[in-house]
Amino acid sequence: MEYTLRLSLTESELIRACISQEKWAQQMLYENNYGALMAVCMRYSRTEDEALDLLHEGFIKIFTQLHKYQPETALSAWMKRVVINNCIDHYRRQSRFRTAEIDEAVHLQSPEADAISQYSEKEILDSIRKLPPAYRTIFNLYVIEGFSHKEIGEKMNITESTSRSNLVKARIKLKNFLLGNT
Repeated sequence: MEYTLRLSLTESELIRACISQEKWAQQMLYENNYGALMAVCMRYSRTEDEALDLLHEGFIKIFTQLHKYQPETALSAWMKRVVINNCIDHYRRQSRFRTAEIDEAVHLQSPEADAISQYSEKEILDSIRKLPPAYRTIFNLYVIEGFSHKEIGEKMNITESTSRSNLVKARIKLKNFLLGNT
């Protein structure tokens, strides 16, 4: 008697198994996406522990909302969006800050050349992680994730001008961190 084992699953089979709460499937989805989603969380957090917490919260949301996934979109993109939204939710829960309007930040712009291109990825990531939560979140959403100020405003319940203002301030702080002018 001969048996054959299939070693690969289709994405839809893996999703169905995760929805059925099969632990092996959830572990497979977690392990296959850990690195990419942890990188997202690292950009939104101050510490690696906080990033890990955000990642685990994100995976809990992924597993509980997987039935809402639409196969027309890439699963990895959908998961990334869930994790980003979780990071934003975390930021909202933690935020106890006041943001400045764009009028206050206009004079803060710097005419100097791009100082960031000369630094390593680690130096830049470490500097991003030093930013205050509001600045860090807006910087990530705008510069890295590609959201518009209008979208950021809607997601974070702030005005577009506040988003712009905080982005300008984030860039200045980031530059100062990198240049050692803290």
